[in-house]
Amino acid sequence: MEPVQQPMRALGLRLLAVVVLSTLIMLVKYTAATGVHFAEILFWRQLPVVVILLGWLAMRGQVSRLRTTRLRSHASRAVTGMIGMVCTFGAPIVLHLAEATTLAFTTPLFAVVLSALLLKERIGPWRWLAVGLGFTGVLVIAQPGGSPLPALGAALGLGGGLMVALISIQIRDLARTEEPIAVVFWFSLISVPVYAVLLPFFASPHSPEQWALLISGGVLGCIAQLLLTASLRYGQVASVIVMDYTALIWSTLYGWLIWDELPAAVTWAGAPLIIAAGTIIAWREHRLSKAARPAAENTAG
Repeated sequence: MEPVQQPMRALGLRLLAVVVLSTLIMLVKYTAATGVHFAEILFWRQLPVVVILLGWLAMRGQVSRLRTTRLRSHASRAVTGMIGMVCTFGAPIVLHLAEATTLAFTTPLFAVVLSALLLKERIGPWRWLAVGLGFTGVLVIAQPGGSPLPALGAALGLGGGLMVALISIQIRDLARTEEPIAVVFWFSLISVPVYAVLLPFFASPHSPEQWALLISGGVLGCIAQLLLTASLRYGQVASVIVMDYTALIWSTLYGWLIWDELPAAVTWAGAPLIIAAGTIIAWREHRLSKAARPAAENTAG
């Protein structure tokens, strides 16, 4: 059964998720700077999630909440999620936090393009205009040919935007039948063995501080995934995704306080274009959703 839509609850959950996720991304960048290999960071980002969720449900006698008949869908989401993690957490290691965050704002742009290419959805002039505006902002920031951004960082940042667009569609589909806790659990459980294969090649001894950073990242990742998934359970993607733009505030603040870094002038010039594009898309999606609802009700009647 479709969950009841609760727009304000969805927006609150998404806003809280952005705060937690921004803190997690900062921790990943900081942990990598202490010398921990990226592959090991990814493994420890996922393992605590499995332990925490399974232990919590076992204590409450609710392990049955993880039961699923959609393992193939969970596996597909896990593959996309693992690629997305590499991009989402790799970009801020290569780039400044604010730059990586701004490139991640391309998710709504990719969502429109994917809707047209994969779902054969008819895209009107408003959304195509927004896509053009958004990618103009990307060009302003990246400046191909004379870019202040490393090519790898730009590729990871844009790759993260693309993967999150795919993941949002997958989670929205899974949330029709699965609880948020089950979606998060199966993603982590499937991805842990994959990342574990890399450990013998990259694992190294850690200081107490590094262990604390790794475990903290796993706990924050668990909380962020639950909040993100729950926000999509109670609200439409187009409605809640606007809250994601608040991440620029946190990434800029963390970058300034910890690394004494501030976004370059081109980032400040391009970011408003990308944010405006995403806002236009969200507004248009909301309008289309409202227009479609009476039509569906009339058809059902």
